[in-house]
Amino acid sequence: MTKAKRGLGKGLGALIVQETIDVAEVEKSDSIIEYNISQIFPNKNQPRKDFSEDRMQRLAESIQEYGVVQPIVLRKSDNDSYEIVAGERRWRASKLAGLTTIPAIVKEFKDNEFAEVALIENLQRENLNAIEEAIAYQYMIDEHHLTQDKLAKVVGKSRTYITNILRLLKLDSQVQRLVRSGIISPAHGRTLLAVSDNKMRLGLAKQIQKDDISVRELEKIVKSLKGEKAKVSKSIEPVDPIIHDFEAHLKSYFGTKVSINHDRDKGKIQISYFSEEELNRILELLDYSM
Repeated sequence: MTKAKRGLGKGLGALIVQETIDVAEVEKSDSIIEYNISQIFPNKNQPRKDFSEDRMQRLAESIQEYGVVQPIVLRKSDNDSYEIVAGERRWRASKLAGLTTIPAIVKEFKDNEFAEVALIENLQRENLNAIEEAIAYQYMIDEHHLTQDKLAKVVGKSRTYITNILRLLKLDSQVQRLVRSGIISPAHGRTLLAVSDNKMRLGLAKQIQKDDISVRELEKIVKSLKGEKAKVSKSIEPVDPIIHDFEAHLKSYFGTKVSINHDRDKGKIQISYFSEEELNRILELLDYSM
């Protein structure tokens, strides 16, 4: 391993398709060294799973012409090998470009720090799709015993956001793939959770793509399938659009099913929850604790 030459200047570097290190900042004391690519392996719990072939090829072409401008970050593993903390795209593209070595910095991370850095490094670049993000959050909760509150603080998101995105993992794998690829949105995915039959859920997901169905339209379809049409006589006027919008706002705020039954100048608001944890989350949003 030899000392690497410093990267290109900011002017040229800014024109090259590259990643940047946001959370594992390079310190002056860090040594940038060329490491053998064959001794490096990716983090098996890397949140990001989908790598665009087109962007990867463009990055490989850039590396062939200019080299790797930004070093990757590694941590020492066993048997003279190194695990990637940040920069898997650059490592993959360097292999594609035919390089045998890559400039890198080796840092020491404990397991919990390593997982957090890998997650935050991806989140800060917004490279993760919703399913990858949910899998990463669930991994942090399961493996590092983080509560949703603690996780929300670590990644700079709201507790409601964390809860909502984790719900996507309840979808079956085929529907998850549609969310992962961006064919349907995470909001569509959450709405489909109200449909318990997997075949019907998948059929609706494909219909969303075919007919370009909005989330609001999907909610109406799901409601009709579940037989939840409002039981009102034909003489009663349609639901007030203001009430409908307010109901949608409450659904978004609480991250769960909310219904408003309004009749003239009276009615009731129902907020549904499906676990004790979800009840506590709703109570927190209402600034009330049991």
